Amino acid sequence: MSTKSYQDAIEHLNSLQSNAATLEAVRASGGRLSQFAIPEMLEYLERIGYTPSQLNSLNVIHIAGTKGKGSTSAFVDSILRHAKPEWKIGIFIFNANTSEYQHTTGLYTSPHLIAVRERIRINGVPLSEGDFAKFFFDVWDRLKSNNTSRVPTTPPMPGYFRFLTLMAFHVFSELKVDATVLEVGVGGTYDSTNIVPKPVVTGITALGIDHVQVLGSTLPEIAWQKAGIFKEGAVAFSVNQQPEALQVLEERSKELKVRSPRSNNLICIFSSLTGLAGAHQAQNASLAIELSKAFLEAKAGMSFKGSVLPQTFIEGLANAKWPGRCQTLIDDKRPNIIWHLDGAHTAESLRLCAEWFATPGVGISAEASKKVLVFNCTSGRSGESFLQTIKETIQSRLESSDNSFFDEVIFCTNVTYADGHFKGGEEHYIYFHDRSTACTDLTTKAVSPDDLKVQIALKSAWRTLSPNHPDDKVYVLPSIEHAVKTVEDISKDLLAHVLVTGSLHLVGGVIEVAGLSDRAL
Repeated sequence: MSTKSYQDAIEHLNSLQSNAATLEAVRASGGRLSQFAIPEMLEYLERIGYTPSQLNSLNVIHIAGTKGKGSTSAFVDSILRHAKPEWKIGIFIFNANTSEYQHTTGLYTSPHLIAVRERIRINGVPLSEGDFAKFFFDVWDRLKSNNTSRVPTTPPMPGYFRFLTLMAFHVFSELKVDATVLEVGVGGTYDSTNIVPKPVVTGITALGIDHVQVLGSTLPEIAWQKAGIFKEGAVAFSVNQQPEALQVLEERSKELKVRSPRSNNLICIFSSLTGLAGAHQAQNASLAIELSKAFLEAKAGMSFKGSVLPQTFIEGLANAKWPGRCQTLIDDKRPNIIWHLDGAHTAESLRLCAEWFATPGVGISAEASKKVLVFNCTSGRSGESFLQTIKETIQSRLESSDNSFFDEVIFCTNVTYADGHFKGGEEHYIYFHDRSTACTDLTTKAVSPDDLKVQIALKSAWRTLSPNHPDDKVYVLPSIEHAVKTVEDISKDLLAHVLVTGSLHLVGGVIEVAGLSDRAL
């Protein structure tokens, strides 16, 4: 048994990251550059000792989409744990040699906010550092010792996301989970998660036009990709989609012989019932309910009749947590700051974010206050159009043409600390420009070296959109720590409602630097 530490695991894992240019190429291809992912993933799966048919025992609920798939996954996980409480007994810690879980639910999502352990959850709780390291090196050592390749395109080691997907399958198999909620990473047909032959139920969340614009594909092409998770005999659901997308989903469901394909048009769950803020969560919650019902009918022999929602479902919705999405946190250490966190990073999700923030009781306060925007986006995204979306949405929401909604605007890079370090566990940092020794959870090769130039361009775009905004109230800062310090200065004399958006990495960095982890996660 390996005795290597969590930091050792993170260092090894970060060595598998793709750089920013590679990721943009995959995004721009609409997933087509990942067409070898399935045969390669099957080869990796065999190398760590599993067959695809063994994954069927994980009882998978597979969820794809361009918006809301993470929130829907969180809702499903919470509903199942409340509907079947016996599926969450016991705690398993290898290092303490305690007994295995008897009944468990597994949740696999991406990306993480603070620690990569967040991506693999057992009974709603991320793996401990010790357990993560143990499972990590189980998979790492097997791949290293069994390096025979039959598929010519297969690299010696999988990339970052593929490795974590393999590790999640290994964790859930070892713990013999009763249910696995599996969120697709990118796409569907060629996604690394799409190697489970027979999921119990599959679901498609909203397919956004903004992703079509980013990927350079048509909406039907995107729908075809997402529907690749449909499998013969599995129940399939989708939220109500645009007609051209829904037609493709229906055609794919017939082609792939899914059972009882249904479009979930009954978006009737009031957002006040959910534990996640934002009116748009009603649609995600509604889909989660249908997925959960179908799963529990198939695997727990439960029956659901009529339109009355079971109390356990209501409790599951109310107690669902999905950090960094439409999340409001009062800062105990800084009484004049209220943080509003949303990792929205597409035009449509930013529109929903702006609608949420420009709501009385959220970003609009009855008492005197300042409104601050902290924003970041990568060079591969259209920053000016994103900012315009935020501005126009707020104006429409307030039925006003006033350009002065935000008193102060901050653009910063995704570098965590002021001295150029990324966040690390146990005060272990890594210098920004030396990624060859990267060993921290928030270190990412997806951050462009020209990130500061991007923020300068964002400031210029903002000044064009809001020409009357005082120049000294728009900041370009080299790190998230600089941004938090600036917010502290802004809020010295008056309450500040601070919207942090544009990037999940930015949201995670603010949570880390501001010391909000205990409350946020």
